[in-house]
Amino acid sequence: MEQQTFYDSDADLKHIQSKSIGIIGYGNQGRAQALNLRDSGIVDISIGGIKDSSLERAVSDGFNTGTIEEVAANADILFLLIPDEVLPAIYQKSIAPHLKSQVILNFASGYNITFQKIIPSPQADVIMVAPRMIGEGVRDLYSKGAGYPCFVAVEQDCSGKGLTTALAIAKGIGATKIGATQVTFKQETIMDLFAEQATWPLIEKVLVSAFEFQVAQGLPAAAVLSELYLSKEPAYMFEKMADIGFFKQMDLHSRTSQYGQLSRFEQVDATFIQEFMSKAFKEINDGRFAEEWEQEQATGMNNFKKLKSQALAHEMNQVEDQVKGHR
Repeated sequence: MEQQTFYDSDADLKHIQSKSIGIIGYGNQGRAQALNLRDSGIVDISIGGIKDSSLERAVSDGFNTGTIEEVAANADILFLLIPDEVLPAIYQKSIAPHLKSQVILNFASGYNITFQKIIPSPQADVIMVAPRMIGEGVRDLYSKGAGYPCFVAVEQDCSGKGLTTALAIAKGIGATKIGATQVTFKQETIMDLFAEQATWPLIEKVLVSAFEFQVAQGLPAAAVLSELYLSKEPAYMFEKMADIGFFKQMDLHSRTSQYGQLSRFEQVDATFIQEFMSKAFKEINDGRFAEEWEQEQATGMNNFKKLKSQALAHEMNQVEDQVKGHR
């Protein structure tokens, strides 16, 4: 498949304007996408879920609501916006038995299709519109007339209109202003999990190790954390990387900083990094991580709870609290 990025001029809302849209889940993404669609002129939207505070919020936001079963049964296009780990059981019990024969299933993640945790009816269109932005950002950027990127994919295209539908949804939620890039479900899954299991763990380990090393050398812990990230300078740098370019944003730094970064960047031995990434990629690609995560959930999430407890016990948490307490 030739990769292509689509923009506002490539998408047409007419492909979804006459459709009944059901959204399962009214969390951060569900609420943001529902509000954006309505503001784009899509009026037939219903929210499905259990009776809780999120469904009450959907009512207060002016949406029609119903049970998951009711919304699934009436939708021409069904957005599946609940967490990957709970979706398969809900889909099997409360969604699949009630769907229209030619429904369009819209996923926000490729995970459950890639690892066959959900196997849709062969008569259904299976598409994905996956914002590369947290739900709050999806709403905030749309409201400002800006945008954010997303991925679109088509896994099953019984109607022959899978891509045009995905692009219409992407436009309706505000993503085609920046660009909707076509990928496959598996590609989205691998990239998403790779960021979570390789890229970010490496970055996080560097930051924690830098904190521990500098404190061991006698430098003040609060100042170290401020230099590492509490000042939000790294967040600003990441923003400029996106705006200007990864290396081009270095022009905003002093020449001392630029020379220090570039010369030491070349000195880093990436052998370990590549080995770590290779292991992570293999475990994602062959399904071993998916099996491990499923087993973790089935056995009470004990290791997950242990790992989270260990992370929250690290000295950095207390230093953060001290710094924030004086702000």
